[in-house]
Amino acid sequence: MGSQTRPYNDKNVNAIDRKRERERYNMLKTLEKNAPELATKLVQRLLDKHIIETTSVEAIREVFTNLFQKLPEMEEFDVQYKTAPLRGLVADPNFISLYLTQYIAEDLLNHDKIQDVFGDDLEIYQAVDSVMGALRPPQ
Repeated sequence: MGSQTRPYNDKNVNAIDRKRERERYNMLKTLEKNAPELATKLVQRLLDKHIIETTSVEAIREVFTNLFQKLPEMEEFDVQYKTAPLRGLVADPNFISLYLTQYIAEDLLNHDKIQDVFGDDLEIYQAVDSVMGALRPPQ
């Protein structure tokens, strides 16, 4: 019983894959380059939308700044594994926003300066993507 495979010389598929990789690379580099500013905006948005409650805004801003600087160096598998539970959350999701949504719901919740995290996955994603959506190239 033979299996059907996609031909590897399909120019259109390869062009789409290269474009996605280039976009992903550019988004991660922009995130890393602007980490402190984006971290400040994200924490402020999460506070404004009542997603997080914290005893130290500065500590949480620092957590996100460090995460933004490390994210470009993460293995693709680790990012995919983290975002897997949320892939069906929205159509055409921003992978950085998905990663951060899952990070907030799973990891940030356990930070000693976080009192509580509110909202469901979609509310968290929308708050995060309202800041991180600026990283995506225009469609």
